[in-house]
Amino acid sequence: MLLLIVLLPLCIGTLLTWWLGAKSRPLTAIAAGAVTAGSLGLLLSHAPAVMAGQTIRNAWSWVPEIGLHLSFRLDGLSLLFAGLILCIGLLIVLYAHFYLSPQDSAGKFFSEMMLFMAAMLGVALSDNVLLLVVFWELTSISSFLLIGYWSHRPEARAGARQALAVTGGGGLAMLGGMVMLGQIAGTYELSGMLGQVEAIQASPLFVPALILILLGCLTKSAQFPFHFWLPDAMAAPTPVSAYLHSATMVKAGVFLLMRMYPVLSGTGWFEAIVSGAGLITVLFAAFVAIFKHDLKGLLAYSTISHLGLIVFLIGLGSPLAAVAAVFHVLNHATFKASLFMIAGIVDHETHSRDMRQLGGLWKFMPWTATLSMVAAASMAGVPLTNGFLSKEMFFTEAVNASTGLWAMAVPVLVTLAGVFSVAYSLRLVHDTYFNGALGDVPNTHPHEPPLGMKLPVILLVALCLAVGLLPALTFGPLVHVAATAMVGQPLPAYHLAIWHGFNLPLLMSALALGLGVALYFALARGKRLHSLSSEDWFGALTGREILSRLMDGLFGLSGRLSARLETGSLQRYVLCLVIAAIVLVGSQFMGQDISTGQRPQMPANGLAIAIWVLLGVTCLAIVLTHRQRFQSVVLVGVVGLVTSLCFVSLSAPDLALTQLSVEVVSTVMLLMGLALLPQQSPRESSSGRRVRDALIALTGGSGMAWVAWLFMTRDLESISWYFLAQSLPMGGGTNVVNVILVDFRGYDTFGEITVLGIAAIGVLALMDGLRARRPAVDPEGRHWTFAAQPLLLKVAASVVLPLALVFALYIFMRGHNLPGGGFIAGLITAVALVLQFMAMGQERAEALMQAHGGRRFVRWIGSGLAIAGLTGVGAFVWGRPFMTSAHGHPAVPVLGELPLASAALFDLGVFCTVVGATLLTISVLGSVSRERGPKPSSDSGVHA
Repeated sequence: MLLLIVLLPLCIGTLLTWWLGAKSRPLTAIAAGAVTAGSLGLLLSHAPAVMAGQTIRNAWSWVPEIGLHLSFRLDGLSLLFAGLILCIGLLIVLYAHFYLSPQDSAGKFFSEMMLFMAAMLGVALSDNVLLLVVFWELTSISSFLLIGYWSHRPEARAGARQALAVTGGGGLAMLGGMVMLGQIAGTYELSGMLGQVEAIQASPLFVPALILILLGCLTKSAQFPFHFWLPDAMAAPTPVSAYLHSATMVKAGVFLLMRMYPVLSGTGWFEAIVSGAGLITVLFAAFVAIFKHDLKGLLAYSTISHLGLIVFLIGLGSPLAAVAAVFHVLNHATFKASLFMIAGIVDHETHSRDMRQLGGLWKFMPWTATLSMVAAASMAGVPLTNGFLSKEMFFTEAVNASTGLWAMAVPVLVTLAGVFSVAYSLRLVHDTYFNGALGDVPNTHPHEPPLGMKLPVILLVALCLAVGLLPALTFGPLVHVAATAMVGQPLPAYHLAIWHGFNLPLLMSALALGLGVALYFALARGKRLHSLSSEDWFGALTGREILSRLMDGLFGLSGRLSARLETGSLQRYVLCLVIAAIVLVGSQFMGQDISTGQRPQMPANGLAIAIWVLLGVTCLAIVLTHRQRFQSVVLVGVVGLVTSLCFVSLSAPDLALTQLSVEVVSTVMLLMGLALLPQQSPRESSSGRRVRDALIALTGGSGMAWVAWLFMTRDLESISWYFLAQSLPMGGGTNVVNVILVDFRGYDTFGEITVLGIAAIGVLALMDGLRARRPAVDPEGRHWTFAAQPLLLKVAASVVLPLALVFALYIFMRGHNLPGGGFIAGLITAVALVLQFMAMGQERAEALMQAHGGRRFVRWIGSGLAIAGLTGVGAFVWGRPFMTSAHGHPAVPVLGELPLASAALFDLGVFCTVVGATLLTISVLGSVSRERGPKPSSDSGVHA
């Protein structure tokens, strides 16, 4: 099963390594290696069928409404990349175990690595392009975590943010392109797109889709002008650089170009953009690499250049260029991963990567130096290495594909890139292991690293030589099936061999080698190269500088806007909100008929008129007395009560119960909060400002009233009839409101209780430990607290609590078929418990509930969210969408037929969350004012 290849590192690997990290570093590495080997074993079990030319597909429905399916595809191309991800990953696990210091968290590193590995495997194996985008963005997020692994270092944090901004932004552009491509093709399955290439490319949306997809590819593979994020990502630990920046993350863009090649290639736009970006990148990055003094900085620009080589070959659009591109993907991974690990070994032993300080390491680390020379020779394209073979193929395709004015220019430019490649490869070896004595490095007595660090390098370097000598027997079969899958058709005859006779590409290789050596020694004479820096020449023109200026400009603009808008005045915020609402809503009605509709109106009885008059008078009283805070709270409660009565008259008892319960709880919370403030708010607005505000408020309020009137007096098609008809057969309940909340719109309800829990915990975070000193009496001489809790209140509370809990249970159990439910039951329970706070005092009530300063209430919130979430996830077990409820009427002895629904468990989660959030908020508000003034006398009255 292809899905299991991804799930092993995603679920088991990530969780297991995180758990083991705090227990045993060796076990953590063993677990990471075992999971990687397990995925590799599953992949290799399918290899014989794929090598025979078969394509394996697995698919499961996920979100069919938008065309998103868990569909996976294993052909030659995905086998190559998935194998590369897992094989190099296995070596990195071994290397990282010896590289990381005891202070570095092994659990954090390997769990993040497992997450990234799973994301890359998802990209390589996805057949659904939307699923591919999901994994694509997961690679950006997980690479952000890996690059910023040393979060205490500013350069690591900056490099991680920059990589996420560039690759994440490219991923968003690619998402737009994929959506457009899917709309053109009528499917998001790559397998379905392959059969309608002509129709796709004939669409007017094809070019915009192509450009957006290419933006995602070029940003991920660090192609000019988006190359700058990769050198700054070298702040990551070397195992991260060796894995992400040689064989995996930076190859994701290349992979997608190859994966989408049958659909996107064959057009002038594709060839011009891809080959043009690749040619500029291979030349520019190779030149800059010569002048980089940091080992990993040199390798970073070398990686950018070699990725440009592959992108250029893909853009040429010929089958043999595709073969060369696939071949170089493998070759580059072998020599570049080994070189990055060697750079880590040098840094590990000398604590420096600055080649201006290094030198003379040959006598300290001869084995490492030998491995470096072989790997660097492969990177330079020296004969008998695998790099020489793919560079020969690169030169051949550059010569054969160039016509017209480019027939001379392209071969010259690629030869020049080869010259630069030889120069920086030679510098890496000469400046590190020779070129004088060891300089002023932190550790002047380096030695060979442990075998565990050296073994992965030995294997990769041996592979460089084996492929260089026997290409057809080593990589040949895999390259053939991968290139065939890439182009989507049989390949013309070709053969991988060391010798192809005397020809122009051989001459270009010889020139590159000779001129590259000459160029390096000319620059290195007298160590002049150590005083040169490419930043002095390209600093103002690099993408990093442009991005930095753009970000500075955006932050400056946002700061100026914030200073103008965020004045700290709630009154001004509401003013802007109301004016915007008036303008937006009013603009929609301009030129429209806004007269009363023709729908028959129901007569209003005297009771309804009286209630509406009471509502209007109460609202007017709130406006006139709003500076009297406690009085305003009471009047707002009256508005809520009138609203509840309206719900009752309109046959909505569920809403009435909810409104009434909310009013009680919110009134208690408001009174507790306002107790910390002066009883009266100051008069701050001038007369003119009050007139202005009154006019805006009247305009907004009357406007919304008239909009409501327009809708109510017109006939409309309501969706309520659907819920009325489907509530029982689909939701298993006759209480339509509750079925909507816990079934039809269960996902919305889950989001709402999540927000409720976050708000309560936010109150705890903001006010925990805060204490407000207040006088013992109010301005009128009345004490704020009881001398002793009144006996009548205590007795009433002791009677009310069990009755309220029984009533809450009754309301909860009947909620799916009659008015009630978890939310109302939770509020009733919370009101009953709040009454205990009032009767006993907070300290006594919390002690009886073992609240532990509110921590128990936090656990109630977490338990409620967990129950609700697991109920939704449980639907997956039966192959149903998230939050789908099950229901039935089993016959139980004695009790008879019982209506049961899984939504009751979801309602239980709602109940726990509501009770926990309410009590946590009240507990925190009460704790703020727990410190009192002098104790009142025994004949004191109640508080004001």
